[in-house]
Amino acid sequence: MREILGRRLQRLRDRFQSLRPDRVQSGGTPSLLEAALTCATTFQWPVLPGVGRSGTDGGRCACPDPDCAVPGAHPFDPGLLAASTDPRMVAWWWTNRPAAPVLMATGGSAPCAVSLPAGAAARALVRLDAQGMRLGPVVATPTRWALLVAPYSLERLGELLYAKDHVPSSLRFHGEGGYLLLPPSAASSGGQVRWERGPRPLPRRPAGPKSLGARASQAAGTELWLPDVEAVVDALVEASSGASGGGSRLAY
Repeated sequence: MREILGRRLQRLRDRFQSLRPDRVQSGGTPSLLEAALTCATTFQWPVLPGVGRSGTDGGRCACPDPDCAVPGAHPFDPGLLAASTDPRMVAWWWTNRPAAPVLMATGGSAPCAVSLPAGAAARALVRLDAQGMRLGPVVATPTRWALLVAPYSLERLGELLYAKDHVPSSLRFHGEGGYLLLPPSAASSGGQVRWERGPRPLPRRPAGPKSLGARASQAAGTELWLPDVEAVVDALVEASSGASGGGSRLAY
């Protein structure tokens, strides 16, 4: 069955590749369509197109809010609940809106994320690496980085943060009902979203019970390691507390 689905998916990709010769941008960067299809089908991350920028004024959001805090980088039409892993729906969206940012609906069976100012995040990664912490994908914009973590509930997150003496306002949590901007979308603050650490599938394991403590995002035979939020939050809180200036403004 997986082989049949894989062949159908490849035919679909080949079809849209022939329809859109700009599937791969200059420099070898995957197009937004290809990136959205990969996220939806390979990793089973529900995605949807962001609202994008105004056609008349590329510096403004296409939504009705003239003071939008995240221009172009948020859901609007369709809304967040429309996020899908259906390759036909994903292909239809980006064929009609090829410049639309790629958004992942976080939580549920999809990864959650914790984001913080870029400089603080870089320091936190150095600390976590030194501790031997196994990390998952890390999404980076010029101003903020986001660490993908295993899905968590709002109740679990609330209990975790309640135990902290202080949680910096520059630290943000993308859980159930949230979303995250994914590469290679344009960042609302300028520049482009990229993978600081890209998704790396785990080796295929024999069938049987998973080892204790494992956290993975699994879809159609593909698994990605995702740490628990408890494992990284202390380092992120400490790094964010020392972040100078802003990062508190909502920008990606």
